[in-house]
Amino acid sequence: MRMGLYTLGALSFILIIGAFVYTLELGAYRLEVLNISLPITIWVVLPLIFLYLLTVGHMFFYGVRNYFKIKKWEKDTDNLEDALYWSLVNEPKAQKYAMAPLKDTAILLSKASLDVSDNIETLRPRLAKVVNVLQKIKKGEYVDLKEEKLAKVFNVGNPILVQNRLNRLSSDDKFVEEVMKSTTSYSRKVQDQALKIFAEKEDFEKARKYIKIFDVKNFLVLLNRVNSENELGLTQEVLTSFVQGLKLSCSDFISVAKVTKKYFKPDENLGLFLAYQKENPKAQNAYLYLLFEYELTEQVGAYLEEHDEDEFTKFRAFYQLKSEDSGYKFSDIIDVDTVCKETRYL
Repeated sequence: MRMGLYTLGALSFILIIGAFVYTLELGAYRLEVLNISLPITIWVVLPLIFLYLLTVGHMFFYGVRNYFKIKKWEKDTDNLEDALYWSLVNEPKAQKYAMAPLKDTAILLSKASLDVSDNIETLRPRLAKVVNVLQKIKKGEYVDLKEEKLAKVFNVGNPILVQNRLNRLSSDDKFVEEVMKSTTSYSRKVQDQALKIFAEKEDFEKARKYIKIFDVKNFLVLLNRVNSENELGLTQEVLTSFVQGLKLSCSDFISVAKVTKKYFKPDENLGLFLAYQKENPKAQNAYLYLLFEYELTEQVGAYLEEHDEDEFTKFRAFYQLKSEDSGYKFSDIIDVDTVCKETRYL
C-alpha cells in the first residue's frame, strides 16, 4: 500500500472517530497515575494515533528490508546478464551473487560457453546485440568488431574471433598480407589459413619476404602453380632462398625437381641440385633423377661410383639397364615418388 494513501485514510478515520466522540459531549477524564486530565475525545483519539504510528513503523521497517532485498536481486540480475554475455562470447568469467538461490546455480556460467542457434527478440539490448553479431559470424560474414565495440572482448585464441578472422581472410586480400606481416598477433589457425591463401594467389617475388613463416607444404603449393604462361617470378636465386630456409625432405626435393626441369635450362638446373646435394644429402635422389631425365648416363655412373653400392639401389638398377642399351625410359622402370622410401632418405 502507498504510504501517502494509507496516511490519508488513517487520518481521515481518526478525525471521523474524534468528531463523532466530540459530538457526544462526554466531558473529560482524569488519569490519576499520571495526573493528567484530558477530554474523552483525546483519550479515544490517542490510541488510534499510536496505532497509526506503529503501523507506519512496521511498514517502514519491512519496506526498507524489501527495498534492500530487491536491490540485491537487481544487482544479481545485472551480474547474471554479465555472466550470460561473457559465456556467449566464449570468455566465461566468475560473477559474485548476493542471493543464495542464484549463487548456487548461476556459478555454472563461470565455466560454460553458450551457443545460440538463432536470434532472440526479447533479449536485453546488450545481449541481443552480441547474439546478432555471433549469428553473422557463424554464417560466414565478417563483422568489424571495432564498430560493434567488441574489439577488446575476445582473446587471440577465442574461436569466435578466429572464425571472424577466417571469414575476413576469404574476402579481404589485404588482410591476408596483414596477417603474414604480423603473425604473432594472430592465432595459429588464422596464420595457417592466411599462408594457404597467400600461396594459392601470390607470386615468388612477394613470397620471398615471408620465407621465415613459410612451410614446405605451402611452398610446394606455390611452386606447383608455376606454368609456361606464368613462372610467378621463380628464379634460381629465389628457389635457393626457399631451399635454404625450409627443411625439405627427399621427396620434397623430388617435387621441386619435377617443376624446375620444365622451366630452368638443364645446365642451370643441374648446377642448382649439384649444390643442393652437397649441402643436404636429401637432395641426392633429386640430382640423380635429373641426370637420368637429361640422359646424362656417364655422369650418373660417375656419381654412383662415388657412393656405396647399397645406396640408390633403384637408380643403380636402371643405370644397369641403360648401360645395356635398353630402350626403357626412366618412368617405365622407376616411380620417382618411391625412390625416397629407403630409410636413410626419410
